[in-house]
Amino acid sequence: MTGKIEQDVRRKYVPHLPSIQRVCALNYVRLIRLLPDCDTEDLEYQFQVNKVLNYSIKIVECSRYTSTVVMSQDSVIGPDFMHPVVRVRLYHDAQLAEVIEAQHIGALQPSYEYPNIKMHQKNEKEMVNLFLSEWLLFCSKHKDQLQATSA
Repeated sequence: MTGKIEQDVRRKYVPHLPSIQRVCALNYVRLIRLLPDCDTEDLEYQFQVNKVLNYSIKIVECSRYTSTVVMSQDSVIGPDFMHPVVRVRLYHDAQLAEVIEAQHIGALQPSYEYPNIKMHQKNEKEMVNLFLSEWLLFCSKHKDQLQATSA
């Protein structure tokens, strides 16, 4: 029995592509609803949920088929790790939005060996995209406070 457990622990995680695509498609729809003008570079949307919690979504790159946005949460309370930051690439032709960087960890891999030096989860990229999905749902509930500013 021990051999079977060791084999399961060492088995490489294989992402379930249809599930990831479903989440990325949902993220795209939610981001487009929040960013009606997502093809204008250096445009930033900000909104305040309460006195201590602010969000910003900044469009940092635009091209014919893609846009890149940086979404961040700023709070006057709490430690730095409680201030999430994600870089998201929107693929307009495929209508998908994928997290390409999270918490300043660039180039997220589809899967990681576990354990690893940086202690990434096996499905780190999938989990970050799910987090973005929940985060966008939360933001969409508060989008009436959204304000666009130009940099």
